[in-house]
Amino acid sequence: MVRPRRLRCLFTDWPLYYITLCTHDRRQLLDRKIVHEAFTKFCLAASRHQITVGRYVIMPDHLHTFAVFGPNSISVSFWIKSLKNAISKVLKSANFEPPHWQKGFFDRVIRTQESYEQKWQYVRENPVRAGLVKNADEWPY
Repeated sequence: MVRPRRLRCLFTDWPLYYITLCTHDRRQLLDRKIVHEAFTKFCLAASRHQITVGRYVIMPDHLHTFAVFGPNSISVSFWIKSLKNAISKVLKSANFEPPHWQKGFFDRVIRTQESYEQKWQYVRENPVRAGLVKNADEWPY
């Protein structure tokens, strides 16, 4: 009997998370410059909490991101709650009435390079599948 090769774990002490957040009732709130700016500002500050945010795509009604959480970082749940609050403040200031976010979020730890590449290709092509652009490189968010 031949046993399949065991997959090598890529991320152990610093897990890489694939995270998806959706707006309340899938409202189209997020595909705008002010949200993108708030998101990138928030993500740049994440390093203070041993979190590194990598690739992301912000869609009109949801966002996908990849983030690495260090061994002493804040929890994923706390970070997501803070992210939602930061973006909600910007949306309120632009006169978008709450609620802005669906409760909870989806997260998955990425364990292999193959899994990461599959998820990233899915995320990257999301604006194309939604008919927002013809080529993923055209999507500004």
